[in-house]
Amino acid sequence: MRPAATSSFVLLLRRSVMKLKLQGSNSEVELADSSFAVAFNEPLVHQVVTAYLAGARAGTKAQKNRSQVRGGGAKPWRQKGTGRARAGTNSSPIWTGGGRTFAARPRNFEQKVNRKMYRGAMRSMLSELIRQDRLLLTEEFALSAPKTKELKTKLKELNVENVLIIVEGFDEKLCLAARNLVHVDVLEADTIDPVSLVGHENVVMTVAAAKLLEERLG
Repeated sequence: MRPAATSSFVLLLRRSVMKLKLQGSNSEVELADSSFAVAFNEPLVHQVVTAYLAGARAGTKAQKNRSQVRGGGAKPWRQKGTGRARAGTNSSPIWTGGGRTFAARPRNFEQKVNRKMYRGAMRSMLSELIRQDRLLLTEEFALSAPKTKELKTKLKELNVENVLIIVEGFDEKLCLAARNLVHVDVLEADTIDPVSLVGHENVVMTVAAAKLLEERLG
C-alpha cells in the first residue's frame, strides 16, 4: 500500500501548481497554488495593512501637565481686592504657559499580527493581483546602465506606469534609475510589504523573486 499512497501524493503535488506566462516569451513558469492562487480575504488584508501602517507611526508626541511646567509656587496675587479673577497658581491650564489638562504622552500604536496572518494576507494579495492580470512575470529585469530613460523604455514596453518592481536581490543600477520616477518603486523579494503591494496598480516580478516568495510564503 505504501507505493500507491506515495504515487497519489506525488500526483496531488503536481495538481497544486499553476502556470503563468512570461512577458515577452512563450514559455511558462510553474508556481504553487498555495502561495499564488488562494481566495481573497479582504478582512485579513485590511487588518494587516492597517497594522503595518500603525506600526510605522512614531507616537512621540508629548505635552506637559501642570506639575511639569515651570512656576506655580506662589499665589500670583491676593485673593480679594485686585479686581481680577481669583488665581492660586500660574501653572493652571487656563493660563498662557500653563500645563495641559489632558497632556499627550508617548504611546505605541503597534498592533498584534502573528506570522500566519501576515503570510496569509500576502498570499491573498499576490493571488488577487494575478487574477486581475496586474502581476507581470519576467525572466529578468536588469538595466545596462543606471539610466532613467532606459527604465522608462522598459516600462513602456510592458505598458505599465504605476508599478512596483520586485527583484530577487539588490540591483544598484535599477534602484538609481527608478528613484526619479513617480509611482515607480523597486523592492527586493525579502523586503516587500503589504502597503507597497496595495499602493501600486501593477507589479512586475522576476522569476527568481517569485520563487523566493513561493518558498517564503509556502
